[in-house]
Amino acid sequence: MTALRPARTAAEVRALVEALPDPELPMIGLGDLGVIRSVAPAADGVLEVEITPTYLGCPALPVIVSAVRDVLAASGHPGGRVRQVLSPAWTPERITAAGREKLAAHGIAPPVPVPAGGPVAVGLARVPCPHCGSRATRPHSPFGPARCQSVLRCTACQELFPHLGAL
Repeated sequence: MTALRPARTAAEVRALVEALPDPELPMIGLGDLGVIRSVAPAADGVLEVEITPTYLGCPALPVIVSAVRDVLAASGHPGGRVRQVLSPAWTPERITAAGREKLAAHGIAPPVPVPAGGPVAVGLARVPCPHCGSRATRPHSPFGPARCQSVLRCTACQELFPHLGAL
C-alpha cells in the first residue's frame, strides 16, 4: 500500500502552473507571459487558478485550461478549478522581463511597453527588430503565425519577424 502524499500548497501549484509553456509560444511559460493571475483557495476552500488570456477568443485556451487542470490533479487538488478572468484585460505590461528576453531570443518582438504616466502612442510605435535591434520597422501583414501576432519587416536588415500584438 502506498502512502498518500499531502496536497501541494498554493505557492507550489503556482510555480508549476507558471512554468507550463504557452501552446502557441512554447519558449515562454504562462507565468512569464502574464497569463496566471492568481492561485489561491476560493471561499469554499477549493484551490482555484485564475487565468487571463492574452487574446479574447484565444484558440489555445482549451489546451491551457486542460494543462492547468492536469497540474491541479497531479498536485493533490483533483477538484481544483480554473477560472477565466477577463477584467481587467491582459496587457503587454504583464509580460515579465525574462519573458520579453525569451520572445526576442526566438525572433518574436514583444509589445513595446507604455511608460507609466507617459503619453499614449498614436499610430504604430516603432517596434525594435529582434534580429538587429533597429527601430526602422514597419507592418508587413496583420496576420502572423498565431492569432495574437502580426508580421513586421525591418527595413535595416530586411528580416520579417512576428510581433506579439497588444490586444
